[in-house]
Amino acid sequence: MTPTASMTDHGQADELRVAMVDGIAGRHEALGLVLSADVRRALLAVPRHLFAEGDADLEGAYADQAIVTKRDERGVSVSSVSAPWLQAMMIGQAGAGPGMRVMEVGSGGYNAALLREIVGDGGQVTTVDIDSEVTGRARRCLAAAGYDDIEVVCADAEFALAPGRRFDAIIVTAGAWDIPAAWPSQLGAGGRLVVPLRTRGMTRSWVLEQRDGTLVSTGHLMCGFVPMRGAGEHRGASAPLLGDGVVGLWQDEGDAIAVEELAGVLDGPRAEMWTGVTIGVNASSADLDLWLATTLPGFCLMTARQEVIDDGTVNLSWRYGTPALADGPNLAYRARPRPVDGPEGPHEFGAAGHGPDAARVARVLAEQISAWDGAGRPSPRLTVLPAGTSDADLPAGFVLDKRHARLVISWPTAR
Repeated sequence: MTPTASMTDHGQADELRVAMVDGIAGRHEALGLVLSADVRRALLAVPRHLFAEGDADLEGAYADQAIVTKRDERGVSVSSVSAPWLQAMMIGQAGAGPGMRVMEVGSGGYNAALLREIVGDGGQVTTVDIDSEVTGRARRCLAAAGYDDIEVVCADAEFALAPGRRFDAIIVTAGAWDIPAAWPSQLGAGGRLVVPLRTRGMTRSWVLEQRDGTLVSTGHLMCGFVPMRGAGEHRGASAPLLGDGVVGLWQDEGDAIAVEELAGVLDGPRAEMWTGVTIGVNASSADLDLWLATTLPGFCLMTARQEVIDDGTVNLSWRYGTPALADGPNLAYRARPRPVDGPEGPHEFGAAGHGPDAARVARVLAEQISAWDGAGRPSPRLTVLPAGTSDADLPAGFVLDKRHARLVISWPTAR
């Protein structure tokens, strides 16, 4: 497919596009992934700057980062062209290939164009968004880039597009809290659903395959997306621990935290428990975080502004959502890993506790970090069944009930 001409310097755009793809390939390699030849070809073919539509300069259009295309009245991003490394990763998760029928939930235009390059003339790409402004923009950008046979639909993808329509792959490009029945119902035999699903406040891009009416994961990767809008929207509950939200707690499911019991919890001394469990300086602890979410009573996420991390008020490992547990007037959280043998060497996991029983709650969290290590640092499996499925028909694991689905997170490779 040949894109239409643009007023931009084609030579510079081509050079920037090659550099972007080389960077994506390197990032994939660091994650233990392989950038397929089809995805690489698509990334080199699609002129990403035509989907920035004035929201980024040429270099910004080919930076490996998201481009915000719409904000709400508070200035919060509600639509964007996702970072190309993430789009490439999810297309790879979906196993998109020639001749396939693919539906994208959440439109930016660029991802649909990448998919069109991959499925070819024998395939079909449908992109759906609830916002008519977003779909209108996607149509304009696709037309400018020469992609005139992509179906752009303005609808709430919580509901099926039409009776009987089936897709070989569905890729969701908005943060989902639940799995509506429409998604598995529109998957063909052997189809894949790739969805950035939020469980206990943490988002992972799960690859889910259809197996006899059940969705079972075959892989997952850490990611972040703007939240779903429409009937699938869900807001978690946040509670401040220090004034003006400098430090707070976030809970996405389950009972509300009794924040009044935690008043002044950070004022006292901090108890730290170190585990002897180490991790490489650039290695991911995403699976550990999910383990803690499924094993700790009173689990929540702790957030903080950078200044209170820098001044030592809290020793968080991640300011946007560190695993924590609230237990009456006590609070513990995963501490920032400390270097064992210099800044470039392994780092040791630990837990920090506050409150009248700080040492105990820190020990509870630290013991679960050690349990994850002792189990062989397993990777989770997600099983998705319809709401109303009886407990007797669920596999073993941690059960999380949503509106439309019952999720089971298990650890099948654990020793």
